Amino acid sequence: MLSNKSVAAFASIALFLMVACGDKKDKSAAAPPAVPVTVEDVNFTHASYFDEYPGTVVPLNEIELRPQVSGNITGIYFKDGDKVSKGQLLYSIDNQLYAANYDQAVAALQVQKANLNKAQKDADRYHELDKKDAIAKQLVDNADAALRVAKEQVAAGKANINAVQTNVKYTKVYAPFDGIIGISQVKVGTAVATGQTVLNTISTVAELAVDFNIDQKEIYRFNKLLNDKQSQNDSTFTLAFGTDVYPYPGKLSLLDRAVNPQTGTIKARLVFPNKKNMLIAGMNATVRVKSNNKSKSVVIPSKAVVEQLGEFFVYVPGDSSKVSQRKVVLGKTIDKDVIVKDGLNEDDKIVVEGVQNLREGAVITTKPVEKQAPIK
Repeated sequence: MLSNKSVAAFASIALFLMVACGDKKDKSAAAPPAVPVTVEDVNFTHASYFDEYPGTVVPLNEIELRPQVSGNITGIYFKDGDKVSKGQLLYSIDNQLYAANYDQAVAALQVQKANLNKAQKDADRYHELDKKDAIAKQLVDNADAALRVAKEQVAAGKANINAVQTNVKYTKVYAPFDGIIGISQVKVGTAVATGQTVLNTISTVAELAVDFNIDQKEIYRFNKLLNDKQSQNDSTFTLAFGTDVYPYPGKLSLLDRAVNPQTGTIKARLVFPNKKNMLIAGMNATVRVKSNNKSKSVVIPSKAVVEQLGEFFVYVPGDSSKVSQRKVVLGKTIDKDVIVKDGLNEDDKIVVEGVQNLREGAVITTKPVEKQAPIK
């Protein structure tokens, strides 16, 4: 049997435990405090932005200079990197052999003309004798045949002169168009082979093109831009190198003839003036195409967006000062803001500050938006 003291001790312990458990239940049942946040109306406005594409600067016209005759380089008449004009002499090739062949061809033609003159006189004389029946027909026929051969030989001689004369002309290499010439691949004395040795490369420089690829879904948009008339100051197409923007806008020149079936893209080409030679063929650049969307868009601060498993959400205040998550589809990022393609309406409000402390159904308390003081 327990004594009265033992029963009293057990009763005290039981009472203490009951009080302790009651305190825990009260604490756990207490509602969490409201989260202080900043709420803003969504911005429904005309969003101006640029779509960006990687591009490469290419010349509108570029060719490799190759010799049309073989020989040794005897002269170089420009400085590497010079601007050259159409018809300007660039290289000369040893022409001694070709000049000798030309002189030989001219002398051979003179002999052929002399033979033609003799054959003509013989044929005329034999025909006069034939009229008097004073010569055999066989001799007349032979004279006519000799005359025809002499005429053909003269024609062949003239053709040969043209050929060797062309070779003499080919010993001089001229600029085919206005442009800029690169670093010479040969020096004076270098032996070059017909059509094989690359002497240099020349390309146009007054205007340069920028090629870039667009998705086939954008073909309609770019065809519309191609058909629209563009003014000289149209800033639809610009070019950027890192944070630097090229000062002269470009014009859409063409779309390629077909879509690449492997990538689903098509090549587009812009043309830019190169007044100060700031563009060089081969440069990598960013093509910036200004959005031509005339309708308004929902624009919100990027910091208001929460990403979860590859999907994007914002917190929208509701009844009883509670927030709910709403899924959104994002568009183009513009500085610190982002366009919302779907999920929000123009009259919605969203939480823009304090989102990191929120969860579905959390109670909030709003605080006013802190406005920056005007710059004096």
